[in-house]
Amino acid sequence: MTEFVRTEIRGRIGVITLTRPKALNALSHDMIRAIASTLAEWRDDPTVLGVVLQGEGEKGLCAGGDIRYFHEAISAGRTDIMDFFTDEYVLNYTIASYPKPYIALMDGVVMGGGMGISQGAALRIVTEATRMAMPETAIGLFPDVGGGFFLANLAGHLGEYLGTTGIVFGAVDACEIGLADAVLPRASLPALCEHLANHDWPDSEAVLDAARTFCRESLPPAGLAPGKLAPLRDVIDEHFGLADMPAILHALKLEARCEYSGWAEETEDLLRTKRSPLMVCVALEQVRRARKLSLADELREEWLMMRSVFNLDGRIGAEGVEGIRAMVVDKDHKPRWQHASIEAVRREDIERFFDGKRHDADNPLRDLGKTSESVGSSPARHD
Repeated sequence: MTEFVRTEIRGRIGVITLTRPKALNALSHDMIRAIASTLAEWRDDPTVLGVVLQGEGEKGLCAGGDIRYFHEAISAGRTDIMDFFTDEYVLNYTIASYPKPYIALMDGVVMGGGMGISQGAALRIVTEATRMAMPETAIGLFPDVGGGFFLANLAGHLGEYLGTTGIVFGAVDACEIGLADAVLPRASLPALCEHLANHDWPDSEAVLDAARTFCRESLPPAGLAPGKLAPLRDVIDEHFGLADMPAILHALKLEARCEYSGWAEETEDLLRTKRSPLMVCVALEQVRRARKLSLADELREEWLMMRSVFNLDGRIGAEGVEGIRAMVVDKDHKPRWQHASIEAVRREDIERFFDGKRHDADNPLRDLGKTSESVGSSPARHD
């Protein structure tokens, strides 16, 4: 199907393996199409009762989309880059609404697009090696692949914090805040796959129950790093619940409590010096708007936002192109952002990302979730 995706049926389980370890299994367009095609085939195959997603190599499940491709395509004047996002967002919704248990083995690096093919899973399994994030604001993008939706559904204002800062966190935090369901030692992942493959399960629910039971009955990973978010929940809510990014930064600067001052100083510095001022403000707005949206509507909104971030609507500078250039292509780590500071971002600069009509005829995701042929029923976790 593609050289970077291997698919096989083992017993009653379909296994999808991303096989691009040298690129941290970053998703190409062909990989997205291959996963979508496989899921469509297995959805109607009565011999397949569940699906397992895993990544080849020890570094990670998936570090995100192939951002070098984005830069090359836009720099060459191509507009078909939006086909990539159309197919990716449909895949994200397909996973969230898949009628059979989809189990994501979120080992190692799981960021950006890797979160998009994992967060809709019926069972999200992390390990002691998991490193999770939505780091898009560092490269002039915003948390897409449904990121606005799943960040918006976190407790309090964690979504604003994670979406704007893009900080990396591990397995304990992921489980505590609701972005993972179970922890296994990475050495136990092959045993889980063998267990699922070597039984003739009566139905899909039995597959999911067996996977959950395996996780509950397994020994916890040795050397699991403690969570860092739980002790910060109150102060995160206090600061990231404020009206806008300038207010948040001002509050961080004034934070004087000894137990929080170091965190506040680091967070302010991160937002001011290592993130796109514009996209930090856009991400804050995105997460807050997404609290009123379904996953399908949020993905439609993200498609329109992505047109703007790459200047395909001709109105906004291509922040994403510059960020990818500086951080990934040239690696000079000196992006020339459109705004010198977060305070320089105007309200109208932010609102331009949200003034498109989600259900207009030119939005290819306008019917997402409305017909069984497109992706299936409305998304629901297999609880």
